[in-house]
Amino acid sequence: MTSTETSTETGTGIRAKPDTAAPPPPGTDSRSTPSRWAADLLMGARFAFTGGREGWIRAVLTAVGVGLGAALLLAAASVPEIMSSRDARGAERSASNFGEEVTPGPGTIEVGQANTEYRGEGINGLLVRADGDEPPVPPGLSELPGPGEMAVSPALRKLLDSPDGELLRERLDHRITATVGREGLLGPSDLVYYAGATEEDFATGHTYRLDSFGYEAESEPLPAELLLLVIIICVVLLLPVMTFIGTAVRFGGERRDRRLAALRLVGADGRMVRRIAAGEAMAGALLGLAVGAVLFLLVRTSIESVVLFDVSTFASDLRPSPLLAALIVLAVPASAVVVTLLVLRGVVIEPLGVVRSAVPRRRRLWWRLLLPGLGLALLLPMVGGWTEDGPGSGDWETYQVAAGTVLVLTGVAGLLPWLVESVVHRMSGGPVPWQLAVRRLQLSSGTAARAVSGITVAVAGAIAIQMLFASAEAQNTKETGHDLSRAQMGVSVSEGKGGLARELTERFHATEGVTGVISYSQSHVTEPKAEVRESPRYTQITVAGCATLRELITIDGRCADGDTFVTPAGDEFEQFARPGTTLDLRTDENGEPTDDPLLWTVPETAREAGYRVDPQGGRQPGVFATPSALDVNKLQEPQVMADLRLDPRVPDAAEHVRNTMAEAAPLGEVYTLRSTVQGERFTAISRALFIGATATLLLIGASMIVSTLEQLRERRRLLSVLVAFGTRRRTLAWSVLWQTAVPVALGLALAAAGGVGLGAILLKMVNTPVSVDWSSLGLMTGVGAGLVLLVTLLSLPPLWRMMRPDGLRTE
Repeated sequence: MTSTETSTETGTGIRAKPDTAAPPPPGTDSRSTPSRWAADLLMGARFAFTGGREGWIRAVLTAVGVGLGAALLLAAASVPEIMSSRDARGAERSASNFGEEVTPGPGTIEVGQANTEYRGEGINGLLVRADGDEPPVPPGLSELPGPGEMAVSPALRKLLDSPDGELLRERLDHRITATVGREGLLGPSDLVYYAGATEEDFATGHTYRLDSFGYEAESEPLPAELLLLVIIICVVLLLPVMTFIGTAVRFGGERRDRRLAALRLVGADGRMVRRIAAGEAMAGALLGLAVGAVLFLLVRTSIESVVLFDVSTFASDLRPSPLLAALIVLAVPASAVVVTLLVLRGVVIEPLGVVRSAVPRRRRLWWRLLLPGLGLALLLPMVGGWTEDGPGSGDWETYQVAAGTVLVLTGVAGLLPWLVESVVHRMSGGPVPWQLAVRRLQLSSGTAARAVSGITVAVAGAIAIQMLFASAEAQNTKETGHDLSRAQMGVSVSEGKGGLARELTERFHATEGVTGVISYSQSHVTEPKAEVRESPRYTQITVAGCATLRELITIDGRCADGDTFVTPAGDEFEQFARPGTTLDLRTDENGEPTDDPLLWTVPETAREAGYRVDPQGGRQPGVFATPSALDVNKLQEPQVMADLRLDPRVPDAAEHVRNTMAEAAPLGEVYTLRSTVQGERFTAISRALFIGATATLLLIGASMIVSTLEQLRERRRLLSVLVAFGTRRRTLAWSVLWQTAVPVALGLALAAAGGVGLGAILLKMVNTPVSVDWSSLGLMTGVGAGLVLLVTLLSLPPLWRMMRPDGLRTE
């Protein structure tokens, strides 16, 4: 290049000295406009894959970058299909009966829910017994299992056959005769079994009849705070993907500009150059789409072995919605072309060569404030009006919130290049690595800012989600009142045979890991029909030993077998039973007094006892009798309850309890006591959030590695020059770290401010006080900084390879 070939560089491209040669006369190209466009686009496509090794490296990096984003977009487009397929199979296999009671017949079965849990994993179980020779069969089976037989899902069979399933085999000891097909499973890891039952199995517990499986699911609207949370999650998880795709199509921008300048030298005009650049970008994006499709298919083939937060997916369910897939196929190349043309608007490409020496033009702030301003204009009118059945419940409001969030987060990313440029231009001095990094940022801060824009958007959105998530969690989490110091597990079963409470007490006392048992029988009773005035009054009777009664009520003085106690009447309980009160122990199917009563009179010697909070956080009212005072066999369908205290030194104590219950009463309910419980839909949304966040973070990490490699490749010759002049490798390594750290620090600060502001507006939309969990905010920014540090460390090996004097060679 001669000294007369000079040009200037803006922040976004090349400004070359104008060509003084006369332009070619118009109309010299006799081709029609469509053919001319096609030829120029095709030429650009050829440039994307030519140019020797450098051209292929550039094409591969662009394809990998776009492909990663496209693969995640295709996976996101598959979520509606995954959810609808899971919901459909769940509804088809449902054994619920919401209608009238089914009369026994040739086409009916008697069923009992036998769900259980094993080391934190839920297992759906159903005991079945046919009433005739034409019983309904659940999806995934060709026939019902007989008594002593069992049909299991593939995942449950694998667990039972493994060494880890030894305790579970004691509980599910039926002979396996069939495998449940995927028509009856939610996913590959679904743990399901159907066991043939005998009359003895149904002696205790609740049973009912079915004449068919399945029901038509009716979706309920999400509460306002959960709906808003879902919208923001979708926006925040997908926006960084689009940001990175826009960055990936700009790989190799400096070489592209020099190539376009050479095209101007051989006679191409400005419009032709832009069409060629658009064709090159489109080719890279199309190759990226192909790479993304391959990555998506690879993920699809292995998705059945992936289990995240107890959720798995069949490969056949991972299929993008046709409309969304078509939108992705059109949007990715279109966005690549738009980004390229927008970049070239700030570039003057002339026929002369390029010497990059001029100071870039300062970026303007005013237009960068338009995007967040428009976003706030969409969100602020919704403050206080986002309700489940109010103005925030329609489709238009949903789009308005999504668009406003996108504009705010995009505006945050748009402010980052201006902020980085404004800060680094005020920096000077310091150690040599710092000066090298600062000077590089002063000359080309846009590239570094674009590299971290994805993490900025992700962190800003994550902070807003966390604020909204904390609010939704508080509204969907309830205190149970369980006293975990007195009991850690509970059991409940309908007593079909007398003495079940005593039997369970003895069995649990002999169970490994159980250190205490509070067991009692309980039934609701009413006043005799002859004494009913307007409506019958009800109370409950509890039968248990003295040790258990002292855990349920406050007894003053002694307690011996044969004693009876009553709790006082109060505003909280309509407790009418007093000493001498006559009660009817028999009620009809609706709980009303019958014409054939079974009367029992509370002894006159019954003493009053005070209320006490039981281990499950409730207060028990009514009559409390010891076994000698009232024969439990006289109670109608009593419920046996037990609270169990476990030895924390026995890791599988809970599994031993479940095994004992399955042997004594297969239809009994065993549950773990917890201090808090969450709504099922909130739990499902939180799982989806963590799965999506994991995928997005992996994409951001991979995209930053690709982007860093591209930046190093662009600066290979400069690094070689510095090494040839004797610059130490450690100095260059620190300069690369500072070049990444400065934009990241500014981006995280901007993300924290933008995320807190967006989160505050979203909380005000659902009328929730604004609060910031500063520890979570610090954790999120720390994760973002840690991800950048990890990417920098991974980029050091290629940096060492590029810092060689032979990098000065050229072709």
